[in-house]
Amino acid sequence: MRTRVIVALAVTATVGGLYLWNASWLAPAPQGRPLVEAHRGIHQTFDRTDLTQQECTATRMHPPTNPYLENTLGSIKASFKAGADEVEIDVHPTTDGEFAVFHDWTLECRTNGKGVTRQQSMAYLRTLDLGHGYTADGGKTHPFRGKFVGQMKTLHEILTAFPDKSFLINVKSDDPTEVDALVAYLRARNHPTDRRLRVVASDTVLGRLAVVAPQARRWSVRRTKSCSIRYIAFGWTGYIPESCRHGFIGVPINGRWAF
Repeated sequence: MRTRVIVALAVTATVGGLYLWNASWLAPAPQGRPLVEAHRGIHQTFDRTDLTQQECTATRMHPPTNPYLENTLGSIKASFKAGADEVEIDVHPTTDGEFAVFHDWTLECRTNGKGVTRQQSMAYLRTLDLGHGYTADGGKTHPFRGKFVGQMKTLHEILTAFPDKSFLINVKSDDPTEVDALVAYLRARNHPTDRRLRVVASDTVLGRLAVVAPQARRWSVRRTKSCSIRYIAFGWTGYIPESCRHGFIGVPINGRWAF
């Protein structure tokens, strides 16, 4: 009986000590602030009512309130000027060894081009009008048509234009070999995969990223859930779960995730 009491007291003391050592109410006031992420930069909003993944959001655009289109130099510049700490951009490999900054898997929705984005050369993608498909009145008018010809940029061009800014790179495919090409592309152009650049992708892709660039910071929905649950369970002990290492947590604004 006495042994059980001693063990219980030892466990209680250990748990209590761990709790007090890591208690937030005993910790210094947090420094800094949450970072602001701009999703694709400043861009046009659209009607999300009954929206499916197959629908073209450019044809569901609200009446324009700004002159910018997503993933463009002007949009990114305006985002940083407005106070964004980081901008999320979408990338696709091209047939001529580049990475194009563009959201859609195919070209027909937003541009005057045709086909799968990654099956084109950057030379061809540069000829397209990025504002061709945008309409807020069912196709009667196209307020951006002709204004964004030739404005699709490479990842290198974007990173070079903002050398002191941070970006979240969204890898759109589920092919783990794509991250090998991305890391090689960045290193060849002197863009180290350090804290300036973060990657959002599927867990398959992020698993490969952890091998080829272990220092890279990575984000996915599954990793965030896993980190959050484990941190709630073990964070008070001071232990950092593996799923929280080299990662970060995004907070939804207005009921939607930013990515």
